[in-house]
Amino acid sequence: MSLFRKAVFHTTVANLHDLPGDSICEVAFAGRSNAGKSSAINALANHTRLAFVSKTPGRTQHLNYFTLDAGKYFVDLPGYGFAKAPEEIRAQWEGLLAPYLWYRLPLAGLVLIMDCRHPLTDLDLQMLEWFAQTGKPIHVLLSKSDKLTRQEQANVLREVGDALSKISERCTLQLFSSLKRTGIEEAERVLATWLDMPLKAEVVPPTGLRTEKVARAKNRKAIGWSARSADKKADNKKPPAKG
Repeated sequence: MSLFRKAVFHTTVANLHDLPGDSICEVAFAGRSNAGKSSAINALANHTRLAFVSKTPGRTQHLNYFTLDAGKYFVDLPGYGFAKAPEEIRAQWEGLLAPYLWYRLPLAGLVLIMDCRHPLTDLDLQMLEWFAQTGKPIHVLLSKSDKLTRQEQANVLREVGDALSKISERCTLQLFSSLKRTGIEEAERVLATWLDMPLKAEVVPPTGLRTEKVARAKNRKAIGWSARSADKKADNKKPPAKG
């Protein structure tokens, strides 16, 4: 069961004056366009299309808020690094993103999604180094980890971990795959701490249900009946005719 099962779309914000005033705590999701940001949000919130997964990178141009609980939010930030984005849209993103990430008091931390096959791009490093100055934690999701072998996964964890250690002591990372649904529980533990939300325990089904497989004792009576019937049939057989 996902910690954020009840997440629902709240609002789209294009102006800092429109940010939710009831926010107690929120976590922002950022990442290079097409790194798997929307898929990660959907996997964590246990929704198929909570955050729209677009085939056109850079579609998100505003701050999209999703309610987890009263005053607790996920915030989907515009993807960065989309080369085809018009300059006026780029300027809009920068004018919205920078003040939000730097001055938003309820912002507890940043989840940065990087495609594990192409981590630590120049824009990723710029975002890491810039946000680290706020003193708030950063958790890196190395998305699409199912595309790598175990050895390749170990290599990218080491490479990215070394880079993060030079940027901030408050950077953590993990492998993640929304397709295979791996790494979700690990990410939930981190975000639950940031949001001050208790983790929901898995519900264990009660025993004795019809669907529960139970070893049944053999029906000895049925076996005995079958054996006696076979003996009785054998006794009733007529003897062969004498020649």
